[in-house]
Amino acid sequence: MADLIIDLLRHGEVEGGSCFRGRTDDPLTNHGWVQMRHAAGADSAWAEIISSPAQRCARFAQQLAKTQSIPCRPAEWLWEVDFGDWEGATAAQLAETDADRLNAFWHDPVNQTPPNGEPFQQFQQRVLKGWNAVIQQPAEYILLITHGGPIRIILAEVLGIPSQNLMRLEVPHASLSRVRISTDPAGKTYSSLVGLNQMP
Repeated sequence: MADLIIDLLRHGEVEGGSCFRGRTDDPLTNHGWVQMRHAAGADSAWAEIISSPAQRCARFAQQLAKTQSIPCRPAEWLWEVDFGDWEGATAAQLAETDADRLNAFWHDPVNQTPPNGEPFQQFQQRVLKGWNAVIQQPAEYILLITHGGPIRIILAEVLGIPSQNLMRLEVPHASLSRVRISTDPAGKTYSSLVGLNQMP
């Protein structure tokens, strides 16, 4: 049986600089658009694009889908984690206003949730539920355009990495990773990492 190939593409550089940006819906910078175009290339043969609804992902996804004449659909499960009261704040700002909770989060992001934010376990369950639905599809070639958090969760699932070690996986802007889903004659699926953080 043929394999299912899934590319995971993180959005490019975003307006507003580095901050806790989960549900904060900032657009790509001009450089971010260039990064995404380079990352996607011109000769890919995706059968479908599935994108986070955030405009930093969705606007490029829609343009790419139109250019390549392939279907594109948004998926709520691909949203970044919701940072709650920390949304839009920089680490430097939080170091001044919420230092203890920020330090606790840096040391244990799995168990330390930002105030009014999305608990990690809920975030992980959301992403993996969507991922497990995608990998049940018939063999084809799919592009997911999303954020660093969901990509880390998916790669950790593929590689069997404990949640506590997620932040050891760096996911730069506009980086592309590739996963292969193989199915044996009994119908059991196996995942493998083909490429990690390929850069434009």
